[in-house]
Amino acid sequence: MSTFLKSRLTRLESHLKAENPALLEVLPTYYKFDKLLYKTGLLDRETSLASRISWWPLISVLGTFSSGKSTFINSYVGDVLQSTGNQAVDDKFTVICHRSAGTGGNQTLPGTALDADPRFPFYRISHEIEKVAKGEGKHIESYLQLRTTDQETIRGKIIIDSPGFDADDQRTSTLRITDHILDLSDLVLVFFDARHPEPGAMQDTLEHLVARTVTRTDASKFLYVLNQIDTAAKDDNPEEVVGAWQRAIAQAGLTAGQFYTIYNEKAAIPIEDKALRDRFRSKRDADLAKIIARMDEVELQRNYRIVSVLETVANELEHDVLPELRAAKAKWRRAVLIGDGIALGAVAAVAIAASIYFKWMPPMEIFTLEWIKANWIDATVGVVAALILAIVFHYWMRGFVAKRIAAPLSAAYGQVELNLKNAFMKSTGVFQSIFRKEPAGWSARAGKNLRIVRETVATHIQSLNDRYADPSGKTAPPPDETET
Repeated sequence: MSTFLKSRLTRLESHLKAENPALLEVLPTYYKFDKLLYKTGLLDRETSLASRISWWPLISVLGTFSSGKSTFINSYVGDVLQSTGNQAVDDKFTVICHRSAGTGGNQTLPGTALDADPRFPFYRISHEIEKVAKGEGKHIESYLQLRTTDQETIRGKIIIDSPGFDADDQRTSTLRITDHILDLSDLVLVFFDARHPEPGAMQDTLEHLVARTVTRTDASKFLYVLNQIDTAAKDDNPEEVVGAWQRAIAQAGLTAGQFYTIYNEKAAIPIEDKALRDRFRSKRDADLAKIIARMDEVELQRNYRIVSVLETVANELEHDVLPELRAAKAKWRRAVLIGDGIALGAVAAVAIAASIYFKWMPPMEIFTLEWIKANWIDATVGVVAALILAIVFHYWMRGFVAKRIAAPLSAAYGQVELNLKNAFMKSTGVFQSIFRKEPAGWSARAGKNLRIVRETVATHIQSLNDRYADPSGKTAPPPDETET
């Protein structure tokens, strides 16, 4: 483990000790899982599972431009942090976090502040951008910015405001960042504009957000918000607008989900009719209260997310990664043995052809024990030379076939980006038997350690349940400190 990684994990431990001791208890399980993955080559020893996830409660606000995302964030935080308007007013991902009161006013910091700081969810995101858009990694300032506020509503959590999808020219890189934050987030608010609920105007958001969430196992963390529903008041047809919106979402494949309709009264057109105004306010207040409640619960969701990452990785390892590595190794073994057989057959064929062509056959006495005893030096040199040539060819064939099979394997598989390519190459190394079916580092003992990790994860979940739930009702309430 590198000095940098040790330092980073030490800072994480210190932060959790002060901010969330419950998660501090989970770190040793991450370290135990690290050791298992190091041995297989799925994880680089310069990193850790703990360094590949966000330990902060994270809320992402995504959607089309002019859908009211920034107005909603400003209202929730209680500070004017984001510019608002009917056009695309911000073309960057903005990370909003708390800063201590008395340390100056609100600040906007460049993308480097996020890319170079391992405490934030965009640590080294420039490397990921570079993978999908050559040369764009050095333009991190074009994609990210950090804004701070001393408002208490944001303390202990991070909010990410995204650029509108239909306002972005750097689409490939933007979508890579979006996928990244979808995986890391504890809550995702997907905003739509009630003024343009038809499928045409929603096309980008439907394609890049809704359709991508349909098959996710964590789909419950997505809330779909139709904002600025007050615009339907002039025609008194909110049901028609909501219906068109939900039909468009259903066409993208999402038939179930949590849907809300809201508007910001300060930014809304006044509704003159009192009965109609009360009707809209009532529905808005009820939905807004539910959204805020989910946002306030994000720390609790974060705790379960961090524990469940271990179970997710264990499932990926057992059901996807190991079978793929075993299949790749079996394919490699067959190809190498076929190559060795073809080489041996070719040598034999050349020898026979040469003997026929030159009408030469070795005297039979060289195969006798007497001849070998009399010419043991020549015999030994011949055998050693033949073995060396065979070994050299065999290992050349191993390496050649391994590189071809490794080429399509993923170097960043799953939520924590396990390196299947590296694990396979380790399994075909010089000291790995061609007849061993299991990948390098995997054994009955490794399987036992994986089961221990799973059991420990279950213990962590039970511990969290004990903190937040009491199904039996037997836990005594805390004593009243006012009593003497």
